[in-house]
Amino acid sequence: MALNSINTNTGALVALQNLNQTNRDLSVAQSRVNTGLKIATAKDNGAIFAIAAGQRAEMSALDSVKQSMQRGQSIVDVAMAAGDTVMSALTELKSLAVAIQDAPAGSETANKLNADFTTIVTEIQSALAGATFDGVNLFAAKTTATEVTTNTAGGKFTLKAAPGAAAGATKGDGAVDPTQAPAAGALAAFDLSTVAHRTAANVERAIDNFSTVLADLGTKSKSLDRQVTFTSKMQDALETGVGNLVDADLAKESARLTALQTKQQLGVQALSIANQSSSIVLSLFR
Repeated sequence: MALNSINTNTGALVALQNLNQTNRDLSVAQSRVNTGLKIATAKDNGAIFAIAAGQRAEMSALDSVKQSMQRGQSIVDVAMAAGDTVMSALTELKSLAVAIQDAPAGSETANKLNADFTTIVTEIQSALAGATFDGVNLFAAKTTATEVTTNTAGGKFTLKAAPGAAAGATKGDGAVDPTQAPAAGALAAFDLSTVAHRTAANVERAIDNFSTVLADLGTKSKSLDRQVTFTSKMQDALETGVGNLVDADLAKESARLTALQTKQQLGVQALSIANQSSSIVLSLFR
């Protein structure tokens, strides 16, 4: 190849190639600085982009899992709030039952005590019926299990099985009402709405049964708390992992951007010099 040619300027070609490469590198650095990401699109790195996209989808799904468990927490909390009211009422019934046993049958005192007893039984049943959150009442009869989602694979946590598997004072249809207990083994059934059943022993049995219900609800509430905490930690870990894959080191990119801007200016200068080399040939014809 001729060293002094006006048709082919090798120096300019090389300078232009280098300048184009610098411009491409500069565009990449500017994009990373602007977005904060070294892998912003599949074009940057298809494999890493696919991994990050999958983990972002998992993080989004975990939001729904948390919402499901937090809904479960609210359902249990409402039931426990009603349960505290019921337990206080049952404690009062125990005192009334003892007093009723001591009062002469049919006396004015017995009638007044029974009237108070009836009022409290009604309050208990009303509290249990009103313990509803988002249409779910853990004390009501159920034909299907009440569950919440605990992971993205479809895992479930059972708040109440169906029917009748709830702990404590549970009727055959799954309803929980300590004022009405079915026969259990050698124990006879009782209904505290009936005057004849208002004994201290029956109320004590109602308290024991309902204590089991509250203990079960408390255990489930703590379990949901732990699972919500675990899910939050999982989301944080996933977010950190995605960041490790796709986040740009802005300090490094800033320094690189400055270096490339300088290199770009030098490339323009080099191309300008290379373009002037052809005009030097004119001096040979003077």
